[in-house]
Amino acid sequence: MSLADAAAHVDRSWDDIVPLLHDYIAIPAVSEAYDPDWREHGYIHQAVDLVAEWCRGRAIAGMTVDVIDPPDLSPLVVIEVPAFGDASGDDTALLYGHLDKQPEMEGWRDDLGPWKPVLEGDKLFGRGGADDGYAVFASLTAIEAVQASGGSHTRCIVLIEASEESGSPDLPAHVEALADRIGTPSLVVCLDSGCIDPHRMWVTTSLRGVAMATVTVDIVTEGLHSGDASGMVPDSFRIVRALLDRIENAETGEVLLEACNVDIPDERLDQAHSTADEIGPIAAHYPFVNGAGPTTPHGAGQLISRTWRAALSVVGADGLPPTASAGNVLRPSTSLKLSLRTPPTADAAAALAEMTEKLTTNPPYGARVTISSAGSADGWNAPATAPWLADALDAASNAAFGEPARHFGEGGSIPFMGMLGEAYPEAQFVITGVLLPDSNAHGPNEYLHVPTARRLSTAVAHLLDAHAARA
Repeated sequence: MSLADAAAHVDRSWDDIVPLLHDYIAIPAVSEAYDPDWREHGYIHQAVDLVAEWCRGRAIAGMTVDVIDPPDLSPLVVIEVPAFGDASGDDTALLYGHLDKQPEMEGWRDDLGPWKPVLEGDKLFGRGGADDGYAVFASLTAIEAVQASGGSHTRCIVLIEASEESGSPDLPAHVEALADRIGTPSLVVCLDSGCIDPHRMWVTTSLRGVAMATVTVDIVTEGLHSGDASGMVPDSFRIVRALLDRIENAETGEVLLEACNVDIPDERLDQAHSTADEIGPIAAHYPFVNGAGPTTPHGAGQLISRTWRAALSVVGADGLPPTASAGNVLRPSTSLKLSLRTPPTADAAAALAEMTEKLTTNPPYGARVTISSAGSADGWNAPATAPWLADALDAASNAAFGEPARHFGEGGSIPFMGMLGEAYPEAQFVITGVLLPDSNAHGPNEYLHVPTARRLSTAVAHLLDAHAARA
């Protein structure tokens, strides 16, 4: 494969992709968990139609593009490309991405917004561009670049789902229905992860799992005058605060669940230390208020804490009126939405069960404690890297970025990777992405760093060619 031709093809393609990403960002294709009426609103299908139309226009030999759209599931875009060049037709590479989005979130700059695409220098702002709308464009551009530059690739299956931000609830049914068509991939490429800097290809070695639940504490049946009842009737917020102390040490942030106690592999500890030695403390990239700082100042400790240690976050609340309109009322109820990130090798379902038991057993004052909207997804730890892939990753990163690849653990969750790891234990995995530490996926001012996406497309083309030639 001609390295120069591949890079040139990718650059030409991305000149056309950036305007399409503007159109994609403008679609409020919020994932089903946050928009129960997503089918009626039609935004998910608008995103699917945009993606499918672009795919069908690519100059890729033998490609088919199908939209699987059952009435009881979110749609799935399935792209199949036969083997090309000198590659065997019996082998398969699976490439994965998604097109659903997180909800809007508050705090965007006055000149930005979740559905307002803005290209500012190298940064394309707006919800979903980096997480993960670019993935389908990068995947097919890489395949097309292989073919246009004299390379080879095995049979490729590209899956672009529409429920990942909801935990991929619909994907297992889709994959089961497509099992014969997917076959047994020997390489899985996922473009839904992050990177620490834009200077090389960053390969994700692990992903945390997640356990989600909403805990509600009811103490009385209606609001009461705080001057009349407080001190005698306990505050529902104090009760839920006490319950949280059962599962988290408020001073240290340590999660107090046995299911979250796992051994961290020595290899992952070594990778964290070597990465920190090169890049320094990653938390320096985050927008702390003046005078504030991270849980630990040490770079390796930050990387380990965000990847191999459990962490609890309160991501939503009900029953709390805005401060401007809050009267002196003892509120009858408090609800908190909890997000527990679990270590990669922990049993997330067991962690959820243990968390539920600790929150609901013998509540203070006999309060009524209920758990709702509960769910979990396991994390993932990469299998040992085959020698051919280790060499190919460095070669691809050098060709596209000018630096060898580096490996690091990611703190987020991609539920499909755990499913694939169980389904295809012999496969090699390349999980990578363009989310820089300040790209702020899920939050305000999310952006895609366009040069990184271009270079990563070129790197994936090299990986596909190396995969085809590995025998």
